[in-house]
Amino acid sequence: HGWINPLQEEAENERMHLLIWMQHTKPSQIERAFVILAQGLYVVAYSVLMFVSPRTAHRAVGYLEEAAHTAYTEYLEAIDKGAIPNVPAGDLAKKYYRLPDDAMLRDVVLHVRADECMHRDFNHHLSDLYDLKEHDTHPSKMGGVSRD
Repeated sequence: HGWINPLQEEAENERMHLLIWMQHTKPSQIERAFVILAQGLYVVAYSVLMFVSPRTAHRAVGYLEEAAHTAYTEYLEAIDKGAIPNVPAGDLAKKYYRLPDDAMLRDVVLHVRADECMHRDFNHHLSDLYDLKEHDTHPSKMGGVSRD
């Protein structure tokens, strides 16, 4: 399949989100343990779902990404209202997103939310390809014409 590279890029991007937020929130050891446990459970559940129905697995991820977009929108609203302080962006986020030295938390949230939109659309697109029986085609722009 020609989809492995885009899927690896998405996984790497999600890993960076986790690292960025861990740097920002500075979780305790027990909170880190919960993150690792949750990741392990997710990998098992998603692997089973992917084996049983790849179409459903991608659709479910698309819906999770929609929920993430909503959560980041609410996060932005809380920053804008002053309920969450708009602190300086962390070094990892500034480096990953190539943000200026004076970047703030709000800038990071905007970038992460944009990523989640791309992940949402990409996973719904993959699920749609299964519906159309075109899941074995080479990657193309979403909605574009494939090379096959």
